[in-house]
Amino acid sequence: MRTILYLIRKEFIQIFRNKFISKAIFAVPIVQMLLLVPAITFEIKNVRLAIIDKDMTPESRGLISKLEGSTFFKISYSTFSEDEANNLLHGNKCNIILHIPSGFGKDIVNRNPGKLLATVDAINASTAQLSWAYLNGVIRDYNKDLITENISTGTMTPFPVIQITNRYWYNEMLNYKYYMLPGILVILVTAIGFLLAGLNMVREKESGTIEQINVTPVRKYHFIIAKMVPFLLIGLVDLALGLVIGKLAFNIPFAGSIFIMFLGATIFLIAVLGLALFISTFSDTQQQYMFVAFFCMIIFILMSGIFTPFESMPMWAQDFNLINPVAYLIRINRMVMLKGSTIQDISHDLSALVLIAICFTTLAVRRYRKRA
Repeated sequence: MRTILYLIRKEFIQIFRNKFISKAIFAVPIVQMLLLVPAITFEIKNVRLAIIDKDMTPESRGLISKLEGSTFFKISYSTFSEDEANNLLHGNKCNIILHIPSGFGKDIVNRNPGKLLATVDAINASTAQLSWAYLNGVIRDYNKDLITENISTGTMTPFPVIQITNRYWYNEMLNYKYYMLPGILVILVTAIGFLLAGLNMVREKESGTIEQINVTPVRKYHFIIAKMVPFLLIGLVDLALGLVIGKLAFNIPFAGSIFIMFLGATIFLIAVLGLALFISTFSDTQQQYMFVAFFCMIIFILMSGIFTPFESMPMWAQDFNLINPVAYLIRINRMVMLKGSTIQDISHDLSALVLIAICFTTLAVRRYRKRA
């Protein structure tokens, strides 16, 4: 035990002797939280509309007023020429063309279905789907208003309807920052642990100081543990710093237990550090390690479910996530922070993280070779 403590002390001295790394450890979480949390969002606002109103009736103007009153749309252009509107769409000056044909108001007055034509720029499929859904919602509301007006004027016989009241649990205001911050915290902890731990070991290889350890009676598991503990503690400190920034800057709720969240983060860091040290054992230079580490981080983060729902992935991707520690911690963070989940609720994810941590750490210990 004394040997491990001496080695850990040596690692801390070595880490904080590097002025850049010592500053980056605490500067990175601040910058990352303040920039990424408000910037990464799938919410769409100010969808640019080009209107072709060939009807020019109170009904068509009512629909346009409904669109102007929406927080999602901005009527950027109004024209009578379809060619001009198409040129605007091709030139990326509008996102949707809404064509209101002549006779639209007459059809509504005569109780016939009104026809509209919407042309949506679908280069970005996600943006196109959301814009189309928003447009459908505004048209649906406009249609309800027409039905209500007809009922109130006695032109239609009232009929019973089912009233639906929506309530969103765990994030009632649909604030996207609440959803993204737990995932950003995982990226933060991953970057600190995965990159710095492996680079630290490879740097010792390049400088030759690791050879001094190899000729001592220090056991392999002593060496690996000493390499992991400092970055484990630094990762937990950065996690705490990120939570504080999230609360002060974005008023992020925390419904669960802080102990459970840090327990999951600790197991996750052991897994990530084990993988980092395993990769560093067969990397001779920092460039080699950075290439492999960057490849692994991109795969883990993009397939973790932080940007796309896990359930919408193909089955082979869901099977891959069984060994993806980032996916497990993102689920744990979101469930603990937003739902207030207990250990029983996340026991499956914790168990999987423990198994991954044991496997990666064992690989790192077995792969490390003491060469005098």
